[in-house]
Amino acid sequence: MKYVFEGLKPATLWRYFYEINQIPRESRHEADAAKYIISVAKELGLPCKQDEAGNVLVTKPASPGCENKPTVCIQGHLDMVCEKNSGTEHDFRKDPIKMKIDGDFIRAEGTTLGADNGIGVATALSVMAAKDMVHPPMEFLFTIDEETGLTGANALKPGFVTASVLINADSEEDGALYVGCAGGKDTTITLTIEWENEPTGYIPLSIKLTGLKGGHSGLDISLGRGNANKLLNRILWNANEKFNFRLSSISGGSKHNAIPREAEAAVSVDPKDVAGFKALITEYESIFTNEYKDIEPGLKIVVENSVEPEKVFTKEFQSRLFNMIYTIPHGVVAMSHAIPGLVETSTSLAIIRTEGDNISVLTSQRSSVESAKNDIADKVKASGLLAGGKVHQGGGYPGWNPNMNSAILKFMKNTYKDLYGSDPAVKAIHAGLECGIIGETVPGMDMISFGPTIMNPHSPDEVVEIKTVEKFWNLLKETLARIAKS
Repeated sequence: MKYVFEGLKPATLWRYFYEINQIPRESRHEADAAKYIISVAKELGLPCKQDEAGNVLVTKPASPGCENKPTVCIQGHLDMVCEKNSGTEHDFRKDPIKMKIDGDFIRAEGTTLGADNGIGVATALSVMAAKDMVHPPMEFLFTIDEETGLTGANALKPGFVTASVLINADSEEDGALYVGCAGGKDTTITLTIEWENEPTGYIPLSIKLTGLKGGHSGLDISLGRGNANKLLNRILWNANEKFNFRLSSISGGSKHNAIPREAEAAVSVDPKDVAGFKALITEYESIFTNEYKDIEPGLKIVVENSVEPEKVFTKEFQSRLFNMIYTIPHGVVAMSHAIPGLVETSTSLAIIRTEGDNISVLTSQRSSVESAKNDIADKVKASGLLAGGKVHQGGGYPGWNPNMNSAILKFMKNTYKDLYGSDPAVKAIHAGLECGIIGETVPGMDMISFGPTIMNPHSPDEVVEIKTVEKFWNLLKETLARIAKS
């Protein structure tokens, strides 16, 4: 595949990012990416080890004279969210990411870009390979399966990482230093479908709602983008009040941490209600277009003839299902009082699946307040229980409490101001970072997270801003040099 980053700086970082994106690395399928990291370490003559979970740690000696300085660990995750547009032919298990320069940005062709967290991985590799950098003793931690629940970080055992300072390269805003993150939890509701034969003469139709922007269900939840699952169910709930039809399947969303962009349903409609049913869908397409006119210009609903189903949901069961989905909340629940503009608590209705005799509804809750996270998860649970479903709640992961007296924070604030003449923003993020989990394995570890500007992660609109990558690299390089010389 053609190399598209010629002339971009820093050249080594872009080269590694290109190479990483030639390797399929869907969450829980990062083995080849881990082998690549190990091969690079061996080529550079750097010690390397891998734990049972698949996490990789590489070490690099300090620059001469800097051996007694604090050990710094640069950390990123190997996996990426794999989303693609309808009509895009791409197999995330075997195809490389096709990338291109689009003005000031790098984007992929119809898929997620993998800048989250490929840029962080490429950054660590660049420091590993650098011959001209001044730095303290270094560790480089490459974790697996961050995107589906931070399971790689959760599997770390004490002693695997020994650094006293952690620099997480998985943030996505130029000019911002992150010192805290939300904790997360998933709540899944499963209902056993009650079936019956399709009423005689009913017309089978498929309904597809597409064209939404989606995005990260933590970082982008405050933008108010449409949730395909909620919008499609809203149509079906209203149609259920007016027309005779039966549902035979419903699905939408594909990732627990992404706002669903598409959803579809198969229905069988009484012939006398087909015209009204289609007119209602047209009406709601206009309603949604008006409600989301400033943020979802690509929204589209298509109704087509379909194949006869073997069986359909009973009227009572589909009514119960529609009511449940309607009551499950989605979006911002509370804003932080401590940090202006920060979402404190949210929930996302991420995935609906019809599989065999069951329907599963997966939701994701986030909060920087543990009790609030559990409260909104229990509200979702209550909706499931009222509908007669079985509910499973994952153990989740902890948040990372901000430490405004952090030494690495003060160090990087001063470095940033010296380089760029202004103060960086100091923030917490409404998303899961691995810092809190990793920090638990090294008591007293000082932690910070930063990165270049990456927009629309977890969606095919994901882009990384080119100029901010060089700025991010220069800040890291100067920070390491100052730690080594301090």
